[in-house]
Amino acid sequence: MQYDVIVIGSGPGGYVGAIRCAQLGLKTAVIEKYSTFGGTCLNVGCIPSKALLDSSEHYHNAAHNFEAHGIGLSNLKIDVKKMMERKNEVISQNTAGITFLFKKNKIDTYEGIGSFVDKNTIKVTKKDGSTEELKAKNVIIATGSKPTALPFLPIDKKRIITSTEALNLQEVPKHLIVIGGGVIGLELGSVYARLGAKVSVVEFAKSIIGTMDAGLGKELQRVLKKNLGMEFFLGHKVTGATAKGKKVTVTAENQKGETVSLEGDYCIVAVGRTAYTEGLGLDSIGIKTEERGNKISVNEHLETSVEGVYAIGDVVKGAMLAHKAEDEGIYVAERIVGQKPHIDYNLIPGVVYTWPEVASVGKTEEELKEAGVKYKAGSFSFKASGRAKASGDTDGFIKVLANAETDEVLGVHMIGPRAADMIAEAVVAMEYRASAEDIGRICHAHPTFTEAIKEAALAATANRAIHA
Repeated sequence: MQYDVIVIGSGPGGYVGAIRCAQLGLKTAVIEKYSTFGGTCLNVGCIPSKALLDSSEHYHNAAHNFEAHGIGLSNLKIDVKKMMERKNEVISQNTAGITFLFKKNKIDTYEGIGSFVDKNTIKVTKKDGSTEELKAKNVIIATGSKPTALPFLPIDKKRIITSTEALNLQEVPKHLIVIGGGVIGLELGSVYARLGAKVSVVEFAKSIIGTMDAGLGKELQRVLKKNLGMEFFLGHKVTGATAKGKKVTVTAENQKGETVSLEGDYCIVAVGRTAYTEGLGLDSIGIKTEERGNKISVNEHLETSVEGVYAIGDVVKGAMLAHKAEDEGIYVAERIVGQKPHIDYNLIPGVVYTWPEVASVGKTEEELKEAGVKYKAGSFSFKASGRAKASGDTDGFIKVLANAETDEVLGVHMIGPRAADMIAEAVVAMEYRASAEDIGRICHAHPTFTEAIKEAALAATANRAIHA
């Protein structure tokens, strides 16, 4: 065998898994169909969207919040081209970093489409049509996902677009219509709403960010409406979208069965993502994908029905999150060398990078009720946080859910400033099966946003938050 492991795909799961394989002494190769490494996350997902979210937040603060701090500005303007150039530079820095890490860890890389000839042989088809065959004892499929398309809604990539095109617009839309009230739609909607666009969100469900605790979606909707003027059409079933010139028309049915029509200049279709397995040649080795979502079935060790062939990240069950894919890449690498790694899927945090940010880990109230688990809930509002008052970030709250009998923390849900970073404290606590009392007894620096976690834990313990 030429290699101990071949990884197909260089997104967060693929490149992290490859590096861990190399660290463990396995001769490793990575096959990537694009000219840059990093997959969706680094090229057209997590990283560029965060770059634009930061840029747009700076502009929004300058336009709406600086005056309260005694900072006066005149002739404030947006240079969309420069904003996009900065975003592209951030992408370049990150993808170059992966190239460096591959070289540092002596990982061989191949540009092209990897497909199975048999379970130990991968054919690499290059852009010029030439092919090369590689052999390996183990193969890790890490090909990620692509935006889900609706069969009745053709995407022209000009006016009716996906998240990929939304990251490269050269103008601020006058009226942006977002189909889908999930993470991707709300983050991209926020970017352009901050820059001055009217943003309308059309969502089939009766709430936004439906997979998270219901209280978070309710609060986020309130804040986005109040701070950014975003409007929401919930419980609306999209029936079609057409583009004519610079105008897009989206039609939907409300809960009464009435037709609702929205007109804008751009429409983002953000209704989720579908596992990407095109060109892999899975049939050649007898692997079938699931009908829903096109995902590859794996066992508890992320091994497919074919021995020695593993799959991780967006192409397998579970949340489509970069950090989940990373942990799975490390897990498979360590399994291959005979170690016994572990992933607790209940403790993989979810984040929405709007402002305020939203973050969640563990069970929601809805899940605990459905499972019949008796629990206590404690909440603390950022309106009562000294640090939040000082920075002017008083929207949102933190909620701690604890077992009614043992006080073990079962879930932590937050919407507020820097929630994406703060959720890590909750993950650590729950990883070590901390009680709400434990968190309440930990000394938190003052003044910080994280004090709100302590206060929420105290509220859950015995309704004894100090500043509530």
